[in-house]
Parts: sequence; C-alpha cells; structure tokens
Amino acid sequence: MDRIVICDAGLPIPEEAIRIDLALKEGTPGFLETVETILIEMQVERAVIADEISEHNPQVEASLRKILGDTHIDKISHEQFKLETKHAYAIVRTGEFSPYANVMLVAGVVF
Repeated sequence: MDRIVICDAGLPIPEEAIRIDLALKEGTPGFLETVETILIEMQVERAVIADEISEHNPQVEASLRKILGDTHIDKISHEQFKLETKHAYAIVRTGEFSPYANVMLVAGVVF
C-alpha cells in the first residue's frame, strides 16, 4: 500500500517528502514516459488523479488510462491530491509542462 507520486514540474512537493527530481528541461523526461518506465518495475493496485485533468488535459488523461489498463483510478480534487502527496513514500518530479499531469500510484503485491 505504499504510494508514489509521479508529477509534472509544477506540483508543489511537501518539504518532508522524498523527492526524486528527474526534470532536466521542459518536457524531459515526459510524464507519460516516466509512468511507463516505473510501471515496468511496480505492481499497481490503484491510481489517483485530479478531477481537473478531464477538463484541462484530456489527452494526457486518455493516455494515462491506456497505460494503466485495468487499474482502478480514483479521482479527487487537485487540492485534495496535493494534501494526499504528504502520505506518499516518494514523489518523482518530471519535466512535464502540461497541467494536472500527476498520478499517485498505490502499490499492490505480485502474488
């Protein structure tokens, strides 16, 4: 049930969080490619995204849903999402510059 957040370059990261900052420049690495790479090594039970992505970034939401496949996705407000990041084991910051490109992945088990 550990949680890891993969976020765009603009998400505020709590001071106490373990920050893995991959951002090299605008767009590098991208949010979706980072999610895909992490999913190679992580069993995900469910995911959490912000409601606002549907209106402000529907292309990324559609791609994220495709990448996550049958994984259950909860939607909460962006403000609640930011509060929930305080409970994440780590936050991976990407170079993504599109709005609401953030996901919290909740770890499952492989057996």
